[in-house]
Amino acid sequence: MMKKLVVSLLSGFVSSCLLGSVAMGAEPPENMDGTITNLEEVVVSATRTEHDRDTAPGTVAVVSTEDMKKRNITTFDDALNTIPGVVTSRGKGVMDGMSAITLRGLPGQNRTLIMVDGITLNNPFSGFILSNSVSPGALERIEVVKGASSSLYGGYAMGGAIHMITRMPAKREFTLQTGYGSSLAGDGMENTRRVAVSYGDSFKDKLRIFIHNDYLATDGYRSDLNAQSSQPGAGITGYSATTDAYGATKYLVGDKGKNGSWQDNLTLKTEYSFSSDTKLSFTFMKSAGGFDYKEQQTFLKNAAGDDVWSYGTVKEASFLGVNGGNDQYLYNLGFETRIAPVALKMTLGLMDQTSSWTVAPNAASATRAGGAGKLSSTPGSVRNADLQATFPVYLCNLLTVGGAFRGGSVRTTDYTLSDWRDEGSKGNLTYEAKGSDRSFALFAQDEIALLENLTAYIGFRQDWWETYDGYANQAGTAGYPKTFDSRSATTFSPKAALVYKPFDQTMLKVSGGQAFRTPTAYELYRTWTTGSGVTYNSNPDLKPETNTSWDASISQGLWKGASIKGTYFENHISDLIYSTPISATAKKQINAGKAESKGVEMEAEQRFGAHVRLYANYTYTDARITENSAVPASVGKRMTTVPEHMYNVGADVEYGPFGAAFTGRYVGKRYGNDTNSDTARNVQGAYDPYFTADIKMRYKLASWATATFSINNLLDEQYFSYSKAPGRSWYSDVTFTF
Repeated sequence: MMKKLVVSLLSGFVSSCLLGSVAMGAEPPENMDGTITNLEEVVVSATRTEHDRDTAPGTVAVVSTEDMKKRNITTFDDALNTIPGVVTSRGKGVMDGMSAITLRGLPGQNRTLIMVDGITLNNPFSGFILSNSVSPGALERIEVVKGASSSLYGGYAMGGAIHMITRMPAKREFTLQTGYGSSLAGDGMENTRRVAVSYGDSFKDKLRIFIHNDYLATDGYRSDLNAQSSQPGAGITGYSATTDAYGATKYLVGDKGKNGSWQDNLTLKTEYSFSSDTKLSFTFMKSAGGFDYKEQQTFLKNAAGDDVWSYGTVKEASFLGVNGGNDQYLYNLGFETRIAPVALKMTLGLMDQTSSWTVAPNAASATRAGGAGKLSSTPGSVRNADLQATFPVYLCNLLTVGGAFRGGSVRTTDYTLSDWRDEGSKGNLTYEAKGSDRSFALFAQDEIALLENLTAYIGFRQDWWETYDGYANQAGTAGYPKTFDSRSATTFSPKAALVYKPFDQTMLKVSGGQAFRTPTAYELYRTWTTGSGVTYNSNPDLKPETNTSWDASISQGLWKGASIKGTYFENHISDLIYSTPISATAKKQINAGKAESKGVEMEAEQRFGAHVRLYANYTYTDARITENSAVPASVGKRMTTVPEHMYNVGADVEYGPFGAAFTGRYVGKRYGNDTNSDTARNVQGAYDPYFTADIKMRYKLASWATATFSINNLLDEQYFSYSKAPGRSWYSDVTFTF
């Protein structure tokens, strides 16, 4: 009896391996007529190999080109804000050039990895990204992998990884899109215009090219209010009492003007196929953008009815905003081939942020007509190299092994300006800091078909990290310049997952792993002293932060067109980096904290044929500081910028040439302070809970022309996301495709 049982189990195991090898072998199955059945939705970011999204390990979400066309997407992060567990912090709309995208309750862009075609976009200074640096129209899809992902991608991937993949048309196409929109309420974005053009072609099924250029600009709206602690004196009218985010009394005296912005993105991609298994590709992306404030406004009047721009200790400079801009270049060279049975991939990439600058008026002397200011600039670059090989081992294993290199360098400077309105009036260098880092890594992942319906994933990555060339200098200040010794660290990032499909419409997944984030150049080397004598010390001895996480999910198909999904997740973070007082006049960055986030994601969808889709999702996140010697009062408090509750509801309808999409989005209260003391609402600096609704209608005028009309913030929700959020606005465009 035992012998028969063993033989039966072995037979089943071998059979499952044979079946599993088809699923894992990177070759789609042939039908009876010899045609190929393609997977409905293939992802690469979850395993570094092509995989059906539903059976990929962990939690993976995909936003396709068609998904983006259905909504009014201005920047790529707009496409992500209806995915459960994803927080986007674009409080001022398109004017926020440095917004953060975070996953599963881990605050800070430096804890979520952002890539485009395998190139890291997180800058080496702070780990943040220029969110206007990639045009949505250049993308084929965006893949979101939630949970610790350092086993495949190294640093920054503590909460997960977001991977944008650019388009490559299979045949000749030409597209022209032009649109215009403006405010429907007092605080809506004004005079928004867009022109995008693209061309793609294929030559003899060997050479393919894609060119896309997208220009977007807006005059913006009055997003930043001017609230002062000092009450205007006798004889001055027009102000009103308010508070700051912490409840302290303030007086609203005006605003900093209309916050406008522009961005221009160029994408060039080419691919040459030497054979069906071998191809060489090159991608170039250039982005440029800027923002400014115009038409400042004072509410104050004197007894004669004249405008008042200064009083007491309040100067005219308080009405002036910070202007800025950036230029960024991306280069990516990719090569793929198959030397049976081994599939090889190689990527070489460079992200070169040639300029990222801001101009700040001098708080004491600047006026609308000019005066002194400060030019701050932080150029930096990141170099990437990645090589991987994927091959079967025996019958049940698909093994991926490889190595990676990442190197970054950055330099930040401050210069005086004789006229804050002209960045060309640069004078003396007053501050400089710089530093570099590099890491080498080896990784491996094994996909094991244990049974026909049960697959295991086991992987790890070893990173060797080094920081060097640290330097800081504040001209004329005692103790400067400072140089910092080089140092190094190693991190080991394991991960394991199980995917089980017990029934045809049921999928169970569980995964767990460890991830890390190395300290940024800002935390390591940005040492400076304020005019009042307080020194903010960096710390070149900082250790990497680590995150141990796990999640479990179940997906269940119901009746025809209906499905639900539930996920539970946990993150346990150690060695969090904080700034702590070390004396009455000095603070220092240290590894001082621990935190954890736990939560639930629920999703439901109902489709009625190919014409109607309804969906809803909900995210609950309990993210709290559990240990913090730097700020003991923060222990037990919620982590900054993480809402406890979020939900999305939506509908999409297609009927003949007509289509419409509705999206409703709720984001709960967030805190900008570790001690959660910023509880006031509807004031500058607050992070208010809000519900916004958007609608987009589209009509196919002809096979080659489509017109759309959108309304953003349909209900004209008034709220602050530090700055005042945009009110109701409309936008319409027409797209010609040949």
